[in-house]
Amino acid sequence: MKRIILAGGCFWGVEAYFKLLKGVLRTKVGYANGNFENPTYEDLIRHKATHAEAVAITYEETVIKLETLLEHLFRFIDPTSVDKQGNDLGHQYRSGIYYRDDKDLEVINAFLESKKPLYKKPLAIEVERELQFFDAETYHQDYLDKNPHGYCHVNLNLVRPEEKK
Repeated sequence: MKRIILAGGCFWGVEAYFKLLKGVLRTKVGYANGNFENPTYEDLIRHKATHAEAVAITYEETVIKLETLLEHLFRFIDPTSVDKQGNDLGHQYRSGIYYRDDKDLEVINAFLESKKPLYKKPLAIEVERELQFFDAETYHQDYLDKNPHGYCHVNLNLVRPEEKK
């Protein structure tokens, strides 16, 4: 089992998307790499906290590779957008990849290098070691399962049938 934290706008849709994939064992929405411990959603929307809304993804690397997870992230984000995805605007909605393992950083950097020529603008993906991740409040966990008509900037139909659990 491995873990990676991905941010791509509002974490509700990001979590719902990755939960669909074969090889993804667990997801947890939360707040990554910010300026203090145990922030709340209110801290983010009031701009007290600098964390990214993100999803911790635990996956089985023999079933799904990190490169494949990153390809999926690029399916639904604009990787050149700064602090914005869909209708979500603000620093907490930045796109990011937060890793623990230095070997993952090599994979991440190679992946991003391969994508650069495909875009006219520079990529705006924050890549950092995972410094901290705090679980979001309970009502945010599995939000779109509990609220199937809730807002989601992520097109869940981008997951192909053969990629689904």
